[in-house]
Amino acid sequence: MTESWLFLLIVKMAIAAGIVVSCSLIAERSGPLVAALIATLPISLGPVYVFLAIDHDAAFMADAALGSMASTIANGCLFLVYVKRAQRHATLTSLGPALLVWLAAILALHWLAPSFWTLLGLMLAVFIGAHLAVRPHLAARPAAAAGRPWFAIPLRAIGVATLAGTATTASAYVGGVWSGVLAGLPIVMSSLVLILQPRIGGPAAAAVIANSVIALLGFGLAVSVVHFIAVPFGSWTALGVGLLICVVWNLGLMALARRAAP
Repeated sequence: MTESWLFLLIVKMAIAAGIVVSCSLIAERSGPLVAALIATLPISLGPVYVFLAIDHDAAFMADAALGSMASTIANGCLFLVYVKRAQRHATLTSLGPALLVWLAAILALHWLAPSFWTLLGLMLAVFIGAHLAVRPHLAARPAAAAGRPWFAIPLRAIGVATLAGTATTASAYVGGVWSGVLAGLPIVMSSLVLILQPRIGGPAAAAVIANSVIALLGFGLAVSVVHFIAVPFGSWTALGVGLLICVVWNLGLMALARRAAP
C-alpha cells in the first residue's frame, strides 16, 4: 500500500513539473506581457487541483478554492511589493520582503476568517489598486536579450514538483482551505524572479510581474467561481469552468493589448 501511494505521488509530481516547464519554455520566448499571461494560467495549481479532485469530494474542493482566493490576494500583495522594490534593489532584497508580505497576508486572512463575499471584494480592491500602482513599470525591457541559465529548468521543475507533492500529501491532514492555500504558493512567480532578475535586471524582471497583476485577477475570479459551483455542479464541472475563465480572461487581455498597441 505504501509503495503504491509513493509511486502515485511521484507520478503526480512529475506530471505537474512537466506541464509547468513546458509552458515556461513557451513564455521565455516572448515579451513580458505574453510571459505574464502564460505564467498566470493555472499551470502549476491546475494539476494540483486535479489530483485533489481525484482524492476528495466537491465540498473539499469548494473549501480549497476559498483558500486559493486568500492565497491569490496574498500574491497580489507580493507582486506589488516586488515590483516596487525591484526598481532599486537586488534579487533577494526584492523578493524576500515580498514573500514576507505574502506570509503576513495569509496569516491575517486566516485570523480574520472573512466570508466569501468579503474575500471577493477584498480581492477586487487589492488587484485594482495594485494594477494602478504598477502601471508605470509595465513596459520596461532588458538592455540585451538574456539566455536561459542552466539551472532554470531544474529549479522550476523541482519547485513545482515539490508544490504538487506537498499539497497532495498535506490535504489529508490540513483540510480543504489550507490545501487551497498550499496550492496557491507563489512557486512559479518566485522561480521566474530568481531566474530573470540576475539575467535582465530588476526593472525588466519587474515588468513581467507587473503585467501579471491584472492577469492574476482572472485566476482569482476563476477560483471564486469554483468555490461557488463545486458543490451544486460537481468538482469536474467547476474545474472546467474555472479553467475556461482563466483562458478567456488572458486571451481577452492579449486582444486588448494588441488593439492598444501603435
